[in-house]
Amino acid sequence: MRIFITGGKGQLGTALAAALIDHEVTLTDLPEVDIADKLAIFATIGAAQPDVVIHCAAYTNVDGCAREPELAYRVNGLGTQNVALACLEHGAELVHISTNEVFAGDNPAGYAEWMPLEPRNEYGRSKAAAEHHVRHILQRAYIVRPAWLYAAGGRNFIHAILNRARSSGQLRVVTDEVGNPTYAKDVAEAIAQLIQTHQYGTYHFVNSGSCSRWEFANEILRQAGLTHVVNTPILGSEFKRASTPPPYAVLHNIAAAAIGIRLRPWQEALADYLQSVISDQ
Repeated sequence: MRIFITGGKGQLGTALAAALIDHEVTLTDLPEVDIADKLAIFATIGAAQPDVVIHCAAYTNVDGCAREPELAYRVNGLGTQNVALACLEHGAELVHISTNEVFAGDNPAGYAEWMPLEPRNEYGRSKAAAEHHVRHILQRAYIVRPAWLYAAGGRNFIHAILNRARSSGQLRVVTDEVGNPTYAKDVAEAIAQLIQTHQYGTYHFVNSGSCSRWEFANEILRQAGLTHVVNTPILGSEFKRASTPPPYAVLHNIAAAAIGIRLRPWQEALADYLQSVISDQ
């Protein structure tokens, strides 16, 4: 299968390249190709003639999106429209990578795939717009929503927690933001299974289980042997930032589980990640 990946230098794009090693994979990213440039993305996808496009490229700086909402929509909304139209033009299937932040985060039961979108920040709004474009342009498309994504070799929440714990010996982490910590390696492997099914639709690819940011930090400390570090729980209102994340945007994997695709518990995925980081050092 010929597979074209946008955002190929990012954490999920890198994980996908490893998971799809048995396929013919083409990677692209900035500065070579800007998805907001319609002519460029049409030409690049046309030259690759892929069977499937996996669209990872996005403006993912949530606080940056809050400060620059027009840029957020130009990249995440219109950029995705360009990719979807290019797929339509060249007969390719599309896997669009979305986010749990398309939901309000005020449902204590969490979110199934078919629930209505109600984003509360500019990043979420731009990604909801992207989903809208995909659904209205293509019939052969998958929308995949991960959450709290992390991967080896990059800066992420785990990286920040370990650095702060080792440098200062104490942490302050919010308790009122709850989600699904998710390993990019597991999402990539799930996507590799999904594209074989041709079961188009919306999927939640998250490691099973959920926790608060504070609980996530505690488990990171426990597995890293840093339980002596003091982790003080705080509220999100005490942590000033440009954007406001959804407080309880827990995703449930119902659609993928129905076709046999399940991701392991987040604690197991974290252990695998930490082991890979140690082995790389």
